[in-house]
Amino acid sequence: MLVSYSSSGSEEESEDVAVHNRKRQRPNGKDVSPPLRKRECTGGKSGMENRERVEGAVEKRESSSCQAVPRLPLPASLLNMFPDSEEQHVDDCSQHGGRLRSFQHERGNWATYVCLPYEPDDVFLELLDELRVGAEAHGVLLTLAEEFHVSVSRTVVLRHHWIQPFVQSLRKGLAQCRSFVCLADKLKVYTNDERTRTFLGMEVSTGCTQLLEAAKRVDETMDEFELSTFYKDPSFHVSLAWCVGDLAEKLQGACLSELQSLVDGHEDGPFQIRLNCKELRCKTGNKVFLFPLR
Repeated sequence: MLVSYSSSGSEEESEDVAVHNRKRQRPNGKDVSPPLRKRECTGGKSGMENRERVEGAVEKRESSSCQAVPRLPLPASLLNMFPDSEEQHVDDCSQHGGRLRSFQHERGNWATYVCLPYEPDDVFLELLDELRVGAEAHGVLLTLAEEFHVSVSRTVVLRHHWIQPFVQSLRKGLAQCRSFVCLADKLKVYTNDERTRTFLGMEVSTGCTQLLEAAKRVDETMDEFELSTFYKDPSFHVSLAWCVGDLAEKLQGACLSELQSLVDGHEDGPFQIRLNCKELRCKTGNKVFLFPLR
């Protein structure tokens, strides 16, 4: 024989509801039933108590999930890598001899050029000092160059992430160039494109064909990166000294003739700059890349 048992909690809940429904009323119709009291259960928790407990747990869980989880602070080293705003660079020409930039300084821009280096000796440096004194006698104050080379490209601007592919392209293009010798012996006056500086240089007289071939290979890379190519009719030279402003006319004529006489009348005979061109160099910012010639 099957017997169906109901839980004691369900029976007690039904009994409470029934009692509550049997309300006693006074003749005036007001309810005089005592308030319903919860029964104490020794055999288990009632369904109402379970429901209240479940609802309370859900509310607590939702409340805790809405609370913001505290984030760990970023290390100072990372914060310094990404400043809120970059400092505005102020170009102070007094810090580099009064020279003005050909292009605005911008973070990530690297001034770049390709050249053949010249390592000066004591005789060359003595001659430079004589030329400086001779120009000063004509009212031109020259500043000696810090390093000496023959350029085979213009100075262009490279973005930092272009450097690696730019150098790879140069290396590929210059791979077939052979070593050669250059001679320079004739003084000549130059100005930069903006005519903000004037240069005293010594023009190359031997080795121009090989220099043109090297410049052509470099121009191929410049075209690839959409940068300015070299001059169509270049005058290859070694810059010896410079001054601020366009003083070309002042250096020309009598002044230049006198300076050339110092070169031709050197105690060991007419002075010549001799460049043993065994490698080309690409200087970009503070980096230098070497390209040995065959």
